[in-house]
Amino acid sequence: MRGEAAILRDFNLRIDVGEHVAILGPNGCGKSTLIRTLTRDLYPMWKPETVVRIFGRDKWDVFELRRLLGIVPSVVPPLSKIVTGLEMVLSGFFSGWGIWPNHEVTAEMEAKALEVLGRLDAAHLAERDFEELSSGETRRLLIARALVHDPRALMLDEPSTSLDLAAQHELRETMRRLAQAGTGIVIITHHLSDLIPEIERVVMMKRGSIVGDGARAEMLTRERLEGLFGIPLDLSERDGYIHAW
Repeated sequence: MRGEAAILRDFNLRIDVGEHVAILGPNGCGKSTLIRTLTRDLYPMWKPETVVRIFGRDKWDVFELRRLLGIVPSVVPPLSKIVTGLEMVLSGFFSGWGIWPNHEVTAEMEAKALEVLGRLDAAHLAERDFEELSSGETRRLLIARALVHDPRALMLDEPSTSLDLAAQHELRETMRRLAQAGTGIVIITHHLSDLIPEIERVVMMKRGSIVGDGARAEMLTRERLEGLFGIPLDLSERDGYIHAW
């Protein structure tokens, strides 16, 4: 529930570690509420049959969970001080935004952060002011921030929001490399173009419920997508990507 409204209802979903999954649906379908439930920012109404189990456990210390589940948000909260690219990545160790006096950064943490930045071709952003970066550069640092713990799964919320065409291409290539290297990826989006070819399963959400769940080829058909978004569509496929208009 969010206030008086039931946002998710009759909802049953299982995602296994290592899967490459897209959760696809229009604005207002409950995707953001689902993300906040998985990250323990929100909790469902208590009922005997209600279970939210993550990595096999019902109860978590949230800071411990965030070391296993890498979250790449669509937006960053306002920062109250200047934060460099490296500090933003290091903040992933502390589940915060930037480094503060109570944070003890070890040499091992800094080495890991620099290693992840290098893996994402973002080492040149380490000393830059985070708030002066482009949207594409920001997204790469947020992915690096989520990867510093070598999480068991990476969850990306509307990953291409505010990105231009070049930045979208860079982001997709980054996601593809991670998926091909074995990182489990969950993409939550309403953009078909976010669905990299490595996505094997598509879950469709509408009005707070799952209306489709299956293999990519089964889900990404004109009939199913027209029903999901409520408009007539034409589809084409190129290089493993589905395009709609």
